[in-house]
Amino acid sequence: MNRNRNVKIVATLGPASDDYEMIRALFEAGADVFRLNMSHGDHAEIAARHSIIRKIEEDTGHPIAILADLQGPKLRVGTFKNGEEELAIGDSFRFDLDDAEGDATRVKLPHREIFEALETGATLLVNDGKIRMKVDTCGRDFADCTVVAGGTISNRKGVNVPDVVLPLKALSDKDRKDLEFVCGLGVDWLALSFVQRVEDVYEARALANGRAAVLSKIEKPTAVENFDEILKVSDGIMVARGDLGVELPVHAVPPIQKQLVRKCRAAAKPVIVATQMLESMIESPMPTRAEVSDVSGAIYEGTDAIMLSAESAAGSYPIEAVTTMNNVAEEVERDPTYRRIIEASRTADRATVADAIVAAAREIAETTEIKAIACFTASGTTAVLTARERPRVPIIALTAERDTARRLCLSWGTQCVMTGPVTRFKMAVVAAVRAAVGQGFAKTTDQIAVTAGVPFNQAGTTNILRVAPCEERLIFKSEPDS
Repeated sequence: MNRNRNVKIVATLGPASDDYEMIRALFEAGADVFRLNMSHGDHAEIAARHSIIRKIEEDTGHPIAILADLQGPKLRVGTFKNGEEELAIGDSFRFDLDDAEGDATRVKLPHREIFEALETGATLLVNDGKIRMKVDTCGRDFADCTVVAGGTISNRKGVNVPDVVLPLKALSDKDRKDLEFVCGLGVDWLALSFVQRVEDVYEARALANGRAAVLSKIEKPTAVENFDEILKVSDGIMVARGDLGVELPVHAVPPIQKQLVRKCRAAAKPVIVATQMLESMIESPMPTRAEVSDVSGAIYEGTDAIMLSAESAAGSYPIEAVTTMNNVAEEVERDPTYRRIIEASRTADRATVADAIVAAAREIAETTEIKAIACFTASGTTAVLTARERPRVPIIALTAERDTARRLCLSWGTQCVMTGPVTRFKMAVVAAVRAAVGQGFAKTTDQIAVTAGVPFNQAGTTNILRVAPCEERLIFKSEPDS
């Protein structure tokens, strides 16, 4: 099930993709990572989907990554006596803590922390930013506003507060329960919603306690402002353009996306570009030209992964959506311009021996007939450093750690292969050659580059690079020499 592309595809599961046959079809169509959205579905449903993915992994013999996306704190208005009201530009409207049902002049906003953080002149956004209000006066239990952009306000619509840092933790009580549950199941990645500051990531990491890698979702202006610090303590990043495009001007999102992807690549941290990538395919078997261009743009930037949300979770054409994304990725990566853009945007920062080793492996592969770079990794560090180089040849990540193999399914260009424990470099070369030929990356007349760290099974020790011939005597030798 080797892919003919380097960028990875994340597919969200939901009512439209809820049984073995459909989820396997999505995997075969190109999904590398499955996302479990904790905002939808109870624990029993989440556990059932997790079990199906692991069964497919067993049946196909390929590692599959599972990403659990935590809901985060949801800010919503209360209810209205008439269910909904129309607000026009210039109208006055109050948010307060009164339990009475709302009308055309006020509604309950059951989040005292918002009132405590608001300041005069701040902006409040309702219903994904369709309604915009400016705060005229506010106190500890109210905010009087003027409607700047009108529309329909109705029961329990979401509220965004882009101008201030809210005294809210990224993990709600529900999130903590969900986190413990999915870590108990054995998910590989945790996506942390509505991150505002580095402390949010520290809390999630402490609760996960190494059981899953932590991926921070960038969807608030404060997260963009604090991005460098957030990136340092995160294992990966998601550019979540939905809420980001609500809280920031929509024209600001594309350059922010490019900047964040570049920074993630430089830091060797996997990055996902997400939200509304093929949204028309929720109801249509064909995407729009603009959507295809959007997906292509993210791939040209060198993102590690692109994500489908409702398209695969609740849409009428989940398989077609994954197939389309796969086809777009393959076509873009065949374009000579793609390779020129990737290489022009490659970082030159190399501060460690491991950085130099993987850079040398990439340079050898570019100047000789090397067919693949095989890297032995216990923690995954060598593989993600190799992926940062964006080499022209496949990256074969060999590991005895199943958790590592699964997490690496999110990294650009990485083909994960399980291998037995390795204690000598000669054994590593033999295993690498067998994997390269067995997986179809090389022939017995080819050569591959092999990187590893000695002593083995210690994170961060990458210090060896060898060009190895894929000779038949290595492939069929039962016991490697010492």
